Amino acid sequence: MNDSVSYAFLHGGGQGSWVWDETIAALALQAGQKPGRTLALDVPGCGTKRGRDTHALGVDDIAAELVADITAAGMSDVVLVGHSQAGSIMPHMVKAGRKLFRRLVYVSCSIPLPGQSVIGMVGNGLHGENPDEVGWPMDPGTHSMAERFRVMFCNDMAPGEADAFLAKLGADSWPMASYAHTAWSHDQLGLVPASYVICLRDGILPLPWQERFAARFKTGRTIRIDAGHQAMTTRPHGLAEILRNEAAV
Repeated sequence: MNDSVSYAFLHGGGQGSWVWDETIAALALQAGQKPGRTLALDVPGCGTKRGRDTHALGVDDIAAELVADITAAGMSDVVLVGHSQAGSIMPHMVKAGRKLFRRLVYVSCSIPLPGQSVIGMVGNGLHGENPDEVGWPMDPGTHSMAERFRVMFCNDMAPGEADAFLAKLGADSWPMASYAHTAWSHDQLGLVPASYVICLRDGILPLPWQERFAARFKTGRTIRIDAGHQAMTTRPHGLAEILRNEAAV
């Protein structure tokens, strides 16, 4: 297996580049003397870019900045790994810099249909109530966001691990336009080889929705991991092994 591969990682909503630390460390450990290059990206307003005024930034602005970050790092032939909400911006990144990427890996990612917002895609009901909405694992009308987050993000974490994760969650904010945007670019889907990692115990995206999103992304390969939504936190070595295998395809 050739481990001299460049990986760029993009986090999901409410998180930052910090969420990839364990997976990047696992990649380096597994690859030994040939770890390749890794770059954990931050959406404006998140991680190392917290505190930015992002109210004027649209989806294409976000994508252009992320592509510029990869270019500035001198990386090429990149395996772009995205998680959750990152899936919505990755096709726009391909549009902005297609030649940079050798493969896309979507880890439990979602993408709205053209004309639909992220907020509309999620909806207000429970999982399974509306076939056109992902829904929530607990009734948003009777359960607090903190209660929902523990089920959504931490259902496969030990209590202490969940507390530590939830203490970090929410300090990072994607630009509001990313939630309200409806003119999503799907034209680039399928132009770069892609894989989808299904998280079998995901508390946010039920399995049928992950399968639907994998098809929507036009992925050629689907891999399953026995993990919740935060596979990079709870199964970093398993996810790192998957990424190495996908990079070698």
